[in-house]
Amino acid sequence: MTTLFDQLFDAHSISDLGNGTHLLAIDRIMLHERTGASALNSLAATGRAIVQRNHVFAVMDHIVDTFPGRGDATSMPGGTAFITETRAAAKAAGITLLDVNDPDQGITHVVSPELAIVLPGLTLVAPDSHTCTQGAVGALAWGIGSSEAEHALATGTLRVQRPKTMRITISGRLAPGVTAKDLALHILAAHGAAGGVGHAVEYAGEAVAALAMEARFTLCNMATEFGAFCALIAPDAVTFDWLRGRRYAPADWETAVRAWQPLRSKDSARFDREIAIDGSSVQPMISWGTSPAQSLPIDGAVPVGEAGAAARAYMGLLPGQPLLSLPIDAAFIGSCTNSRLPDLARAAAIVNGRKVASGVRAIIVPGSGRVKREAEALGLDRLFTEAGFEWRESGCSMCFYAGGESFGPQQRVVSSTNRNFESRQGPGTRTHIASPETVAASAIAGRIADARSFCAGAPLADVAGRSDA
Repeated sequence: MTTLFDQLFDAHSISDLGNGTHLLAIDRIMLHERTGASALNSLAATGRAIVQRNHVFAVMDHIVDTFPGRGDATSMPGGTAFITETRAAAKAAGITLLDVNDPDQGITHVVSPELAIVLPGLTLVAPDSHTCTQGAVGALAWGIGSSEAEHALATGTLRVQRPKTMRITISGRLAPGVTAKDLALHILAAHGAAGGVGHAVEYAGEAVAALAMEARFTLCNMATEFGAFCALIAPDAVTFDWLRGRRYAPADWETAVRAWQPLRSKDSARFDREIAIDGSSVQPMISWGTSPAQSLPIDGAVPVGEAGAAARAYMGLLPGQPLLSLPIDAAFIGSCTNSRLPDLARAAAIVNGRKVASGVRAIIVPGSGRVKREAEALGLDRLFTEAGFEWRESGCSMCFYAGGESFGPQQRVVSSTNRNFESRQGPGTRTHIASPETVAASAIAGRIADARSFCAGAPLADVAGRSDA
């Protein structure tokens, strides 16, 4: 009668504190330079030690520059101190640090899975709202604050209010040219940015089982925009094959897999809420407003109505205006949502042999040093740079504006990131979030474009031989 979430939650419950609150054991902790030094220094100031240092990892990702040859440079005013203080605090604490020029450096939610820091059945926390990304491997992963991070470091535990459960079942198959990002935006458009509030969301169904691991990360990542406590996908052969042989994968692999195989919701499991979606009905999506839930099919028109008036005004749009062919100023591919190798490879297949439109600034930021190296080994960097894209080092980059590099006021940007809030990518910047394919096609066209028109309806399999579906 238990869901996958129930199994993980109960397995880690040390004590039932009453009123739905439990003390949970925390298996892994990820820190980053924007808040990591704060938690580590505060802990040290109280004279407390980290209870399991080998289970704590710090990453430089949020405010590091992504320009080649960056070193400790950051365009964020005062940002260098965040980098140097986190480095010093991590070394003093004796934890693993993926420093700026470490070969394994990258975005937290990209490097943790690719190094097998997160594994099926584990609990993992990080002071970042998109930690739920890592639930795609069948882990219980959620975002926390700096004070909670300090508590988890000192005790290996956290107090957690048990959320309700929700299952989103996607039947059928996604159509050619439709990605996990489109599916996530479809869910948000249909059920709202608060649709998952107070719930642990499990994605299931034929369409989910058909997704590559990288696409599963994208889907779970966007559960944050749904308001969910966390997101999960039951681990399967796809998961196990993807994790095998990675840096922190278990040495006794077969024993580990046998322990992971039962991690799935029982046939008799009951969820507090169920949502059913026909995967074949999902279309390529793009946001039009200032919330990810304000999204529509790529060939749709801006909604009419007073409810969206403020978003339309900020975005410089008119009621009923089509988004297709809307001129853009910039295109950005990156972030913990869509910066993995298959994301880049599918975008490269679109730009191959083409040129970025005049007047459009186009940027590619790989999600990790490993992704960057693998992409370069395939020649993807050459395809992008020959087309007119900037090819960067790994990091969060212009997923968000923190006082450093940004796009300009009222510039219209098509972005593979997860948020389109006002000024998210720069003061006054107008962001449309979409799949890497849509971003690439729009960069080439100089206008919001349907990537399917670049491929004559053919499946968007990437250069690396992988696909979303």
